[in-house]
Amino acid sequence: MMGSEKIMTNWATEELKYIDLGDRRRHIRLIKMVSDLAAQPNASVPQASGDWAGTQGAYDFWSNKRVKAEKIRCAHQKSTLERVLKHQTIVVSQDTSELNFSHHNSKKGMGHLDNKNCRGLKIHSVFCVSPQGVPLGVLHQQVWARDMKKIGKKHSRNKKEIKEKESQRWLKSLSITEEVIPEKVRVVTVADREADIYEFLAAPRQVNSELLIRAHHNRLVKKEKSMEKLKTAIAAEAKVGETSLELHRTPSRDSRICHLTLRQMSVELQPPQTHINYNDLKPIPIQVILAEEENPPRGEKPISWLLLTTLKINDFNDVIQCLRWYSYRWLIERYHYVLKSGCGE
Repeated sequence: MMGSEKIMTNWATEELKYIDLGDRRRHIRLIKMVSDLAAQPNASVPQASGDWAGTQGAYDFWSNKRVKAEKIRCAHQKSTLERVLKHQTIVVSQDTSELNFSHHNSKKGMGHLDNKNCRGLKIHSVFCVSPQGVPLGVLHQQVWARDMKKIGKKHSRNKKEIKEKESQRWLKSLSITEEVIPEKVRVVTVADREADIYEFLAAPRQVNSELLIRAHHNRLVKKEKSMEKLKTAIAAEAKVGETSLELHRTPSRDSRICHLTLRQMSVELQPPQTHINYNDLKPIPIQVILAEEENPPRGEKPISWLLLTTLKINDFNDVIQCLRWYSYRWLIERYHYVLKSGCGE
């Protein structure tokens, strides 16, 4: 066995040491498959498997009804938790993506995607990162197919309870995160604008469980004794400082250094007036951070992050730390990109 192949096999063996597929032969096959595919991530299954026996073994494994994806994810989750417990604080990113299989006409059980003309699966992941930005693994994952009969019924969402909506995925993932990670570890859940949901921000949380969410809605807030819109209120705050941040490459931009002007305030976030249970809802005490790029390079869209957090902000260093932790969100986007590539999307 060549050196690189041996390293991959050792890594796969260690990462999946908690696997229980009911048969040691399945365990051995899984280790070989993971090792082969990790060694050649850009290769097809036949190329990565090396020979026909390996290729057939991989396809037989995937078609085996005794092999459950949840058991494989559970084994990885336990290894992830081992790494998580080595830290006093971890950043947990939640994000939703989709697997577009519109060009795979033979696949069954597919649902509609954000583009109603496309077919595939939705996927919501919980990805753990150290305070220094080192990936620790996937803690939880939800995969589902949307009901084709519900196409065109978006307008009725305000009339439904959160438990009846697809957005329940954010609360479910938060609940599972708190369930499996002990309270001695501080967990900072980071998410993009899709997670700017009143119920998510207002959800009861365990001690040491905090939120850091990018704002989407220009909600009404109570600032001292006056009511204002969120964006108006934060724009009126004095600058607390400036910083530079490295932006990683995405499909829509190249990597670059951006220079940000920072503002911060504490407010009470008011419940949305269109909410079905508006009269029973209470304001949410929240910290707000605005990081703006005032002079972006020519041709570049300026960076503007409006963040909501339950973390205490006592000084400028706390603001910088929140920005750094939010910047780690690109890691879960990169994970989804690699996942979709591997799924042949």
